[in-house]
Amino acid sequence: MFLPVPDLFGEIEPGVAEVVPFDGGARAYSYSVPAALKDTLQVGQLVRVPLGGRTSLGVVWKYPAEAPPAAKLRSIILLEHEQPVLTPDVCKLAEWMAGYYGCGLNSVLETVLPAAVRKGVRPVLRRLLTLIAPPDAEALAKLRRKAPRQAQVLDYLAAQKEPADRAKLVTGLGISQQAVDGLLRAGVIKEDASVLWRVAYNDPFAEAESVPAAGHTLNVDQLAAVASVSQSLDSKAFKAHLLHGVTGSGKTEVYVALIRKVVAEGGSAIFLVPEVALTPQTVGRLRSRLTDLGAKVVVWHSHLSAGERFDAWMAMSLGQARVVVGARSAVFAPLPNLRLIVVDEEHEPSFKQGETPMYHGRDVAVMRASVLGAACVLGSATPSLETWKNATAGRYVLNSMPKRVDDRPMPAFRIVDMRREVLHSKGQNVLSRELVDGIHERLRKGEQAILFLNRRGHSRSLVCPDCGEAVQCPRCSVSLTLHSTDHTARCHLCDHREPAPAVCPKCRSPKVRWKGYGTQKVEEVIHRMFPRARVARIDADTMGKKDLFRKVLSDFRAGRYDMLLGTQMIAKGLDFPRVTLVGIIDADLSLQLPDFRAAERTFQLLTQVAGRAGRGTLEGAVVVQTFQPASDPVQFAKRLDFQGFAAAELIKRSEFGYPPERHLIRHVFRGRNVEKVNFVADAWVKELERLHPGLAEIRGPAPCPFERVQDQHRVHIWYFVHGVKSFLAAALPLRAKILGDDDVIDVLDVDAQDCG
Repeated sequence: MFLPVPDLFGEIEPGVAEVVPFDGGARAYSYSVPAALKDTLQVGQLVRVPLGGRTSLGVVWKYPAEAPPAAKLRSIILLEHEQPVLTPDVCKLAEWMAGYYGCGLNSVLETVLPAAVRKGVRPVLRRLLTLIAPPDAEALAKLRRKAPRQAQVLDYLAAQKEPADRAKLVTGLGISQQAVDGLLRAGVIKEDASVLWRVAYNDPFAEAESVPAAGHTLNVDQLAAVASVSQSLDSKAFKAHLLHGVTGSGKTEVYVALIRKVVAEGGSAIFLVPEVALTPQTVGRLRSRLTDLGAKVVVWHSHLSAGERFDAWMAMSLGQARVVVGARSAVFAPLPNLRLIVVDEEHEPSFKQGETPMYHGRDVAVMRASVLGAACVLGSATPSLETWKNATAGRYVLNSMPKRVDDRPMPAFRIVDMRREVLHSKGQNVLSRELVDGIHERLRKGEQAILFLNRRGHSRSLVCPDCGEAVQCPRCSVSLTLHSTDHTARCHLCDHREPAPAVCPKCRSPKVRWKGYGTQKVEEVIHRMFPRARVARIDADTMGKKDLFRKVLSDFRAGRYDMLLGTQMIAKGLDFPRVTLVGIIDADLSLQLPDFRAAERTFQLLTQVAGRAGRGTLEGAVVVQTFQPASDPVQFAKRLDFQGFAAAELIKRSEFGYPPERHLIRHVFRGRNVEKVNFVADAWVKELERLHPGLAEIRGPAPCPFERVQDQHRVHIWYFVHGVKSFLAAALPLRAKILGDDDVIDVLDVDAQDCG
């Protein structure tokens, strides 16, 4: 698979290529191209080049390229793979990302390419055997007498519908390699090599879900959406579509129909999901519906080994896999003839990367489709306000699906004012009387319920009534959370753990009390109130084992559990026909965050969780427990009125100049010395305002809501700008010049989603 250049020190014909070495910083270097590669070198190929006094792997970024003036160029040493590891459009996309997110090409390539590719791992090949011309009866009878092992090989291959793996054939039949070689020399069989399809392709990801191969008949709204996107696909010009469909409206069936169209026409597709582990049904549905077209579906997920990631990457590059399902990094898949990118639940914050480069998977998907002239479909029942504004302004095509499949009714929405519940409660105020009655009714009818609380652990804080001490993490500025399973107090930021204190650490008072509740405490309450109920809890504490999440969901769908209790892991992507009750235990959690998106996130969460109820033939109900029943997110969610909420929220955003009115860039400074962090941040703001007055509206510096994380003190600055590139063009050179203190690290987050 790698091609050494035979005339490395011989005559080099004219030809220059730009290569980005993986350990060469944030730029491309010019190299001369040896004669042996002049006609075969392509953009995106992996090459080995000299860099300083060492050699480095890198990607061909531009070829042919102009030679720098009066420069004596060094030569490319060898070509690692004939098949490019990056497509030309991804190279352009990476350049855009480096410019838009204010980072170097090298850091972008670390995100775009799997580590195994950057380290030069070579693909594992398998050799496939095919029967060309079976011998006639007389020749076969003679072969059975003289070479029975070879006859056994021919019998085996004659019974196979697809080429057989040579290694498995030899092992399974117990024959020698020489027997196969003899048949190859005789021209009776042939051998081809291909990338080995390992766990990345034949994984058990969808085995827990039984999905019929035949699709549903699309309704009028679904057909209209398919026709609209199909028109964009046929035009071969870039279009972005917002598929705005209520929960249960059948958006996935639209995606599948569009992917089938693309694959049938010889194209490829990317399907982005917020979290791969949450979508076994989607993967199963895609695989079953694409079987007749012979299209392989790769699931790009975090549990793949380095070798499996490499095999997956190369198989996509070779066109052996035509569809990839994955989280945000799957947007860079090197699929040939990519014509469609689907971003499901496009509003989810998990599409935003939390480390450099801090790209947003949804925005990168739209940009890649733009570079390719492909179609991009953004789907959600509760679109982000940025996407909604683009759709209503005509920049995206809006496709609406306002009804559920088969005109199933939306769930009845009941708001419980917990202020009144507390007054009437007798010690237990976790579950309201209405929610308890609803659970009793579902248990009596043999139906199922989902309870949602976006807080794991048992109790959220320990407070001493004598001295007022609240036990905090020694490394972070947050309270420790009690976990009753091992009786430890944990920090949910740095994972610090210590035995849960029985007395106050400060005054030694034994009167300390744990306050608040999480999923562990709710589980205890449920078992006490409903001792016969079969309950499954899903959160980060219980789902540590591989594949356990899918197993629990499969068991719940099969009726082995009556109730599912969980955090945001159960808030999206799940379809359970027998679930008729959804209880949202504390709807105010996200409203309490110091974030201008708090109302938007709360509305989205309430709507998405409520959408898990009544998705089958049985009517559903939603009980929302809140201390703020009159808040906009709760009231608009009750009416399932996204457009009303969006209109009201956009007015507020416009008044204060928040996104999507303007772009928001967050600049975080962190270090161990709080005085030094504050000094550097203050000095930076003063210098930026002095040299570039009016460049941006600047707010801060101010302490971050999580002021200290892992012993790092943190302050941030907000820049509100109309143009990201103009701001970065002025700020980045200045940043490189004056922010060089190793004791203070600064990070720029363009289009920031996290305010913590």
